[in-house]
Amino acid sequence: MTGLSRALWVALGGATIVFHIGLIFYGLVPNLVSRPLHMALALPWVLIFVAKNRFEKITGWMLCAAGLFASLWIALNQQMLGDQYGYLMGDFQLGIAIVLLVVVLEMARRSIGWPLPLVALLSILYGVFGEHIPGEFGYAGIPLQSYLGTLTIAEGGLWGSLTGISVSVVAIFVIFGAVLNAGEAGQGFMNVAAAAAGRLRGGAAKVSVVSSALFGSVSGSASANVASTGAITLPAMTRLGYPRALAGAVEAVASSGGQITPPLMGAGAFVMVELTGVPYTGIMAAAILPAFLYFLAVWVGINAFSRRYELKGLSADERPVMRTVVITSAFFLVPFAVLLFAMFALKFTPQYAACISILVAFALLFIDKALSFDRERTMARLEQALMNTGQQVSTIAAIIICASIIIGTLGITGLGVKITSLILSGSGGMLWPALLLTALACLVLGMEVPTTAAYVICISVAGPALTEIGLEPLQAHMFVFWFALLSTITPPVCGAVFISAGMVGENWLKVAVFAMALGIGLYLVPLGMIANPALIELASAPVTALLAAAKIGVGLSLISFGLIAPSKPYLRLLYGVAGGILIFI
Repeated sequence: MTGLSRALWVALGGATIVFHIGLIFYGLVPNLVSRPLHMALALPWVLIFVAKNRFEKITGWMLCAAGLFASLWIALNQQMLGDQYGYLMGDFQLGIAIVLLVVVLEMARRSIGWPLPLVALLSILYGVFGEHIPGEFGYAGIPLQSYLGTLTIAEGGLWGSLTGISVSVVAIFVIFGAVLNAGEAGQGFMNVAAAAAGRLRGGAAKVSVVSSALFGSVSGSASANVASTGAITLPAMTRLGYPRALAGAVEAVASSGGQITPPLMGAGAFVMVELTGVPYTGIMAAAILPAFLYFLAVWVGINAFSRRYELKGLSADERPVMRTVVITSAFFLVPFAVLLFAMFALKFTPQYAACISILVAFALLFIDKALSFDRERTMARLEQALMNTGQQVSTIAAIIICASIIIGTLGITGLGVKITSLILSGSGGMLWPALLLTALACLVLGMEVPTTAAYVICISVAGPALTEIGLEPLQAHMFVFWFALLSTITPPVCGAVFISAGMVGENWLKVAVFAMALGIGLYLVPLGMIANPALIELASAPVTALLAAAKIGVGLSLISFGLIAPSKPYLRLLYGVAGGILIFI
């Protein structure tokens, strides 16, 4: 990449930041202006920047130009389009709609591969030809101009509420994370973790758990977690003699927890706010105890493995001195403290509070742990923050806008209601069979698409069935979101395991076996939420929620320890039965 080319990408990253932060302060901007512009800013990153060869670059430029024209046309003509109520007028508008859909599908394909755009394409084909399908899965059909128009020129498809979340909330927190991690915050995470857990038995593994929990609270991505914290923790564990499969499993499991850890939850928290109507603070309160229980099970599992292997802690010279820990921790604690104070004490909205925190994190880019200023280092950090912002905001935009096609089609055609009926009839109207069917659907979808996209699709089709059977909406959403994460560590497709296995140089299947044992909480905590509804009611009934968490925590600990430590099968069974009773009764 030439200097001029890099400067252009940095400038585009800066424009992305200015646009999204500006939306928080501009006042009311029409949705058919802000959301198409959000897509327009994402187009170059996902169609040109990631191009792998000359053909992809040429087609990327062509698609980017077409997508820019179409999205900017929507923004410029939003007032006229508002009077059309989602009905395309003439061949030109039909062409705009087709261009937008093709470009969005290709954006998603280049960002995350074929599965999600294929599902979106199938949904489009159903919307166009579904009236010819016999039986209950056919539908009456609507005019092509209405169907495509609702998806592309109204707020029922590409520019729907999910895209609104990506524009106004997710992008802001992605900027926050990118700015934070461009400075000393990442090292601060590691230093706090090493100081807190490094000296313990299995200390190197526990450093991975703590650092991944901290880093995940910002990144919300299992892959990003493995790649970042794993670059430090995996060599440390293997150097201390940890089995490679176990080291890889620890990192994969710990990093997967980032997507269920507030405040970001891989952007899922903000999607959940929109879909449930529960305030953001309520989502965070509901997610805290389940996330704690997940990491508790991992911690207990590491202790259990310490009985089978000699898992050493970090030596004194490998642990940071307290002065370094205090200084470097401030690089993430101060912005986080500002964020929480602005939200809870000043009652600012999450996105407004995040904007203030971004300014604080930005100021901290100018100094290091020695509290010194270096111009070249600061410029490099700013460049990293701008580039990472552009890439990450655009990838999430591509995923969410593509998923919006599916959600829009489910609503327009009534297919979502039909799938809900299928789940109800398949489960006989009983809760636990319906949960099993939903869990299987989440696992399969999660193998192929990112967690948040899998959650959105699954909750759209299974959520109504679960609530009709008797679950509270937030229970249903938390259950589906957790099970959408299963595929990060569960074969045959387990993304976090693949990455950690490659980094540690071990067979991925061996890593997956250890990961499923360590990550047993990922399978049991969602079921515990259903059996113990009070677990997610920390905001409204804190005492009851803490008691439920304590009961489930003991049960999880027994199961985690019994699954790994005892050598005799009857002891494992005994631990498992005792733990199961505590969780489910």
